[in-house]
Amino acid sequence: MDSKEKSRQKKHVMLRIAICVLILAVGWAAMNGLASLKQPPAEAKTEERPIKVQTTTAQPRDYPVIITGFGEAVSLTVVTVAPEVSGRVIYTHPTLKTGHRIPVGDVMFRIDPADYEAGLQEARAGVAQWQTSVARLKKQFAIDMQRLKTLERSAQLARTEFERVHQLFEADRVGTRSGVDQAERAYNGALDQADQISQAVSLYPLQIREAESSLLSAEARLAMAETNLSRCTVKAPFDARIKSVSVETGQYVSPGQNILTLADDTILEIQVSLDSRDARHWLQFETPVDARPPSAWFATLKPVACTIRWTEDKTGAAWTGILNRVVTFDQQTRTLTVAVRVAAASATGNGNRTLPLVEGMFCTIDIPGRTMHDVYRLPRQAVSFENKAYLVNADNRLETVDVRVERIEGDYVYVGQGLNPGDTVIVTRIIDPLENALLEFADAVTAREPTS
Repeated sequence: MDSKEKSRQKKHVMLRIAICVLILAVGWAAMNGLASLKQPPAEAKTEERPIKVQTTTAQPRDYPVIITGFGEAVSLTVVTVAPEVSGRVIYTHPTLKTGHRIPVGDVMFRIDPADYEAGLQEARAGVAQWQTSVARLKKQFAIDMQRLKTLERSAQLARTEFERVHQLFEADRVGTRSGVDQAERAYNGALDQADQISQAVSLYPLQIREAESSLLSAEARLAMAETNLSRCTVKAPFDARIKSVSVETGQYVSPGQNILTLADDTILEIQVSLDSRDARHWLQFETPVDARPPSAWFATLKPVACTIRWTEDKTGAAWTGILNRVVTFDQQTRTLTVAVRVAAASATGNGNRTLPLVEGMFCTIDIPGRTMHDVYRLPRQAVSFENKAYLVNADNRLETVDVRVERIEGDYVYVGQGLNPGDTVIVTRIIDPLENALLEFADAVTAREPTS
């Protein structure tokens, strides 16, 4: 039994081995058959892919600089009106309301003048009283001067009489002692009267000057009374627009109480903040006059015509203003503030727009500056942030050059150095291109001229 079992097992193992060998043989044959059917791949050709770009031809020219800033239009003259006398308001202008305009010289409001009219009459009476006093003193002075001459003559005659009586009594024993004494008393009395009137006359100039001083004081009070009475009526100092009003008929007002704000719209002013570097390089200043003393401030700006546009108006309508002066320099922000003035005739325009330029409008202001000479004007994307431009060389390949940017203005950049006349500049924005890369050209770009 053991030998038969072993023989079966041996045959079973051999059968398995044979089957495995057969499977391997079939697989090897199938693999060789499939390999014989495989075709070799076609050889790949390597081609350089060009970069498609737009170009323009660089030509140097002179370009005027336009400095752009922003600012709010305000009235040049804004006045706050306060009464100079107290009292009750008895009249206000019929159109004394915010936004209305009042012509120059029209009465805006009137304060009850009764108290001030009484004060004026009192002041006039005081002036008349002191005028009378001065006239009376001058007349009395003239009378007493004449009287003094008479008394001095009487004293002289009394002295002569006394000396004659005294001489007769002492030398010739003519007359009596009582007669001599009586003549002496008459002389002393006349002399005393002359001295008294002389003293009075000497005081008259002082009295007259005191009275004249009092008269001047009374005249000053009269002038003040007249002024206070005139201040009861307040008139428009110019063709005024009412910005704010806080007064009504019957209201009691006091001196210094702000009740009206007036604006003069004949001239508007816009203060524009500019980068100090733009101002330093491009603003146009007048040549200093040698005769003037030196001043540690900016020279006078040239009064160039500036273009003003309201930021809310997309139609392109513009007004014209004149550059006026440098207002301030801010060290913190490194900005220079300049003022542009607009006359009413320019602010109202020529009738082709619905709104005039008015106070409160926020505007864009274009200020003509100096002229850049021999610079290349390119689209802004033609120059990278590292101040590099990309050219097309003779083999139609990319070439990178360093350039010096003189100014960036709107969608354009102005290059001063690094380019040559006739260079073909790539204006397509390229990010990190390979040097000497092959280029394919689209339509060339023609740089548009700036519009005025």
